Amino acid sequence: MSTPKRRPSARLLLGTLLALGLSAAPAVAQTAPDAPAGQPAFVPQPVTYASAAEAANQARDLAARARTTYPRGSANIDQTLWKQAAGAAEAAVSAEPNNPEYLKLRAQIYTEVGFWRQAELGWNAYFKVAPVRAGSPEATAAATAQYNLGYAAYVRNQPDVAATSFGQCLQLDPQNAQCATWAARTALESGEYARAQALYTLALKLNPGDKTLTYFQDLARRAGTYGPAATRAFSRAYSELDAGRQAQALAGFQEAARAAPNFAEAWRQAGRLALTLGNAQAALAAYQGVTALPEANDADKYNLAFAQEGAQYGLDAVRVFRAAYSQYASGNKAAAQSGFLNAASQNPNYAKAWAWLGRTRYEAGNYAGAAEAYGRAVALDPSDKSSAYYLKLAQQGK
Repeated sequence: MSTPKRRPSARLLLGTLLALGLSAAPAVAQTAPDAPAGQPAFVPQPVTYASAAEAANQARDLAARARTTYPRGSANIDQTLWKQAAGAAEAAVSAEPNNPEYLKLRAQIYTEVGFWRQAELGWNAYFKVAPVRAGSPEATAAATAQYNLGYAAYVRNQPDVAATSFGQCLQLDPQNAQCATWAARTALESGEYARAQALYTLALKLNPGDKTLTYFQDLARRAGTYGPAATRAFSRAYSELDAGRQAQALAGFQEAARAAPNFAEAWRQAGRLALTLGNAQAALAAYQGVTALPEANDADKYNLAFAQEGAQYGLDAVRVFRAAYSQYASGNKAAAQSGFLNAASQNPNYAKAWAWLGRTRYEAGNYAGAAEAYGRAVALDPSDKSSAYYLKLAQQGK
């Protein structure tokens, strides 16, 4: 007599069908607690299993196949094999909701595909039946989900949500330098300066020598003199700069400087970025702001002069002129002469460029060329007595 074929349990079938209701978008977008409207649905094909163990084994097999099928680092819930693996794991959990092995498997799959909200829910369910141990592999994986949720909330300008996620991340994985860093950043922006300093100290302990952390730790110490609005604007601008959004970063640094005119570093960052973007007027305003403060340094004063000249003659012409001057100072006078001519060509009203072109030509014995250049310099700036003197000598061929 043959053994009757075992029929799928109603519970397993129900669990598989319930999995159809999960919604998801590609892993990179899975950062919000609720899926945005219009987001592609996570709809695995209905599959029935003889047992929870079979469903779990199928989930493991599908996940293993997914790892070898798709390019490393590309895993997301919309890929067929990963979608099927998640569906099988959901079926196993539905059949045995308190089985820690199946709960962990489901959470691991969602973590691997970067489906962060489902990963968070999955790990929370697992920790209800298997008490969490901070720093364990499971806790570390759950911390990864919290970090990504926190960063997404930060980008969405939800600082309270972000701070909560980063805090939970540190509870799960106290050695997580990224979470310590961003927990510090959110504390700084919310005006919790003492907490921010403590968190930056922790982050530096976990990532010693990091210059950005040292920079922000010092900012946290002084933030009380600037106030929350300026500090938050500065921090956000720094994030925009890290993301390559220079125009937005410049606006943020300018906002910080307006909110706290004593904020030297905000003026300074705005000035540097304005020069990079070729905005001479913004650079001029920024360096005027920082040089009015007691902590202004020689570099600030140098850049103020640069911005002043740039506003008058164009930043490109001034850059070329200064590069030529450096060549002259290093003894490469031929290259310097070419650079001064280039600067004068870029802006024919650049009297100083003409004067230095005259000088290099004169020193090379090109008196006719020197007379031409000095003549332009004197015409543009009649008060330039040195150029007027050498103009006469050049005209005499001396």
